[in-house]
Parts: sequence; structure tokens; C-alpha cells
Amino acid sequence: MTDEDYRTERDSLGEMQVPADAYWGAQTQRAVENFPISDVTFGRRFVRALGIVKKAAAQANEELGTIPEDKADCIVEAADEVITGEHDDQFPVDVFQTGSGTSSNMNANEVIANRATELYGGEIGTREIHPNDHVNFGQSSNDVIPTAMHVASMEAVQKDLIPALEVLRDELEAKEAEFADVVKTGRTHLQDATPVTLGQEFGGYRAQVEKGITRAEDTRHHLSELALGGTAVGTGLNTHPDFPELAAEYMSEETGLELREADNHFEAQAAHDAMSEAHGALRTIAGSLNKIANDLRLLASGPRNGLGEIDQPENQPGSSIMPGKINPVVAEAVNQVHKQVVGNDAAVSAGAAEGQIDLNLYKPVLAHNFLQSAKLLANASETFGEKFVHKLEADAEHCEERVQQSMALATALNPAIGYDKASKVAKKALADGKTIREVVLEEGYLDAEEVDDVLDPMKMTETGILSADD
Repeated sequence: MTDEDYRTERDSLGEMQVPADAYWGAQTQRAVENFPISDVTFGRRFVRALGIVKKAAAQANEELGTIPEDKADCIVEAADEVITGEHDDQFPVDVFQTGSGTSSNMNANEVIANRATELYGGEIGTREIHPNDHVNFGQSSNDVIPTAMHVASMEAVQKDLIPALEVLRDELEAKEAEFADVVKTGRTHLQDATPVTLGQEFGGYRAQVEKGITRAEDTRHHLSELALGGTAVGTGLNTHPDFPELAAEYMSEETGLELREADNHFEAQAAHDAMSEAHGALRTIAGSLNKIANDLRLLASGPRNGLGEIDQPENQPGSSIMPGKINPVVAEAVNQVHKQVVGNDAAVSAGAAEGQIDLNLYKPVLAHNFLQSAKLLANASETFGEKFVHKLEADAEHCEERVQQSMALATALNPAIGYDKASKVAKKALADGKTIREVVLEEGYLDAEEVDDVLDPMKMTETGILSADD
């Protein structure tokens, strides 16, 4: 590359050569060179959130008269471009960087400042709109990054995860209704238990997802608190006293979320318990999806030598060597997402607990892991619902056959002939390879009409067997 491919930018440490077509400046370039760690950079949600913070800060500062109106307007326009994704390629800093996220904050400041300078009529690199004095006015990386982290996390939960969970919930609810009359053997300890309907089992899965949606919604309470306005250590040095509340109002307007100034700025910058708590909800949701996926894999196992109570979709060939084999590949992907989220949760909980004195120094990794978990869960939930659950079919005939062979039917005999006789029936049926019905009739404990009534599998799926007067 020739000298024409670069331009000279400056920061407090001196000059740096920056790619001529880049909007970033010297500090971003230093970070690119200092942190060749993972090749993983922040994604759309976090970059968007940085743009939202910088736009709201410029709007608040313009209203408060702390930066000139004409420059503030250019900052807002440039920030809007960041918000909509026009400059995602201008954020090259590795996630694994300084623990405060200063490099990413300065990346945003420099990109927005240089683009705003263009809009102002100046040339990139001239700092007519300054990354620190204008774009970052009244702010510090120490309050910008946790603010962006909360905004990005809330948007990921509200706009990505919850809608995806609702898709899965709706698909499970549809199967709950479709399978309402399919009676099958229940299982506890992976052993035969009293009958249930397949619809009841899917109702349990639907309820799990519904509770997951509630857990996701509950993360808003603490994530809605924004650190912006605390500046370096939480005291608010060098910012207008009305700036935090006003900026939060602008961010609420931009996102449609209910955002507010932190109750305590020292806590908001020195600790990130809210992130740990919120990711705990994601971990729980991942566990719910894992349980559902595992159950459906078991219920679809076979097709001839497994449970075979439901027929799984043929999403793709399952083996490179066994012709005709079909595997529950989508459910397996959900299982793998669960393991990744559990790993992310370990990183988030450890990072959130590692603040020292007035600043937590794990902000970038907290943001990255949370947003990855939210994205994975959103994509997995929607895919699971549409490509697997939606296509499931029940093998009602097979379910009925297995119910009639179940030893657990003897449970319904307890009120009629007593536990001891019912136990004897179950053991004899198992030893002789007969059904519970056949043995009861052989032993003369009940007549045919009584047996049909007592051993009706559908009746066993209903709550109780005794009336309130019994």
C-alpha cells in the first residue's frame, strides 16, 4: 500500500497512520494494533446502542447549550447513520480490549466526529467537530459503555428474544390443542407412569416458554437504569446536572423503551449485578428450551426401536453412511445453544462480580456474552418453533397400544381393589406378559364393565377420580 492509502490522525500520544477511507481515528487505530486477540468485534446491537447514546448525548447537550447547535445537529445526523447500520464496518476494535471499553467508546467518538465534520463542511481528520470535546462532551467511557450495554441488552431482549419466544409458544400451543385427545403413557424416572395426553405434555412445554417470556420481561426493571451522567467515577464531574435525565428521555424516545437515569451512579459503574441477574434469566430460558428439545428427541426416537410417539420432520439426511436415517437436527442445535449460553453465563456472572473499587473492568465481555446469548436464544427459539415443532405429528395408534401395555394402569385400581391387590395384578401382568385388564378379569377382582370404567386411559388423564362428596 502507498502513502496515499493512509492519512495522519493525532491523539494525546502523537500521530498515527490511519486508512485513508476510514472514519475512525488515532485511538481506534491504536486499539486495532494493541488488541489482535479474537478477531471478534461488536455486532449490530451494540454498535446501534453506541449510536443511540451519542445521539441522545448530543441532543441533550444542544438543549442544555453545552455544545453549539450547528455542531450538535451534525453529530445527531452522523449518529443516526451509525444507528441504522451505515457504518458498521467502521467498528474494528476487538471485544477483548481495555476493561472499561474506552477503545470502543473512542471508536464511536471518532467515527461520529469525522462523519459529522464532513456533514459540517470540513475534512476528515481536521477535528472541526471534536471526538472528545463535542461527541463525548459530558461523558466518560465509564458511563457510556454500561449505558450502551443496557440499551443493547434491553433491545435484544424486547425486540429479538421475546418475539421469537412468542413464535415458539404459539407453535407449542397449537400442538397442545392438536394433540389434546392423544392418550399416551406418562413417564417418571424414564419408567412407565399413569397416562397423560400428548396435549398435556405440550401444554407443559408451552407453559415453560410462557414463563420464560415473563422472565425475559422482568429483566427490564434493572436494565432500564442507565449509568450515563456519572462520567469517570460516578460523581458526574464535567457534565450538566440535568444531562443524565434528559439524555435518558431522548434514548427512550429513540428506542421505544422505558429508560431512566440510574438510581445510584456509583453502583451503575462499579458493579454490573443487573447484567448478571438478567443473564440468569437467559440461562433459565436456555434450560427450558433444552428440556423441551430433549423430550421431543426422546418422544420421536426410533422410528422402530425407540419411543416413536411423535413423528419428527425430515429436515435433512441424518447420516453420511446410513441410508434413510433422519435425525432431530434442529432440536440438537437447540441443545447446543443451551450449552453455549451456560458458558456465557459463567463469563457474565464472573465478570459482573469482579469490579474493583469505583469501576467494573469487564464491560466489553459482559456486553458481548449477553448479546450473543440473546441472539442465539432468539434464533434458536424461532427456528425450533417453525422448523421442528410446527412439523411434528402424533402417532396416536402407537400411543394407544403402548398405554394398554403399561403396568402403570394398575394405579387406577387402588380405589377399587386396594393397593396390595393392584400391586399383585401389576407384577403378574409383567411376569406373564399380559395386560392389566386381562389379569384383573382373570383374578375376578372386577367384571368387564367395571374394568372398562376403571381402566379408561382418558379418564386417568383428568384431575382426580373422586367427587367432593366421596
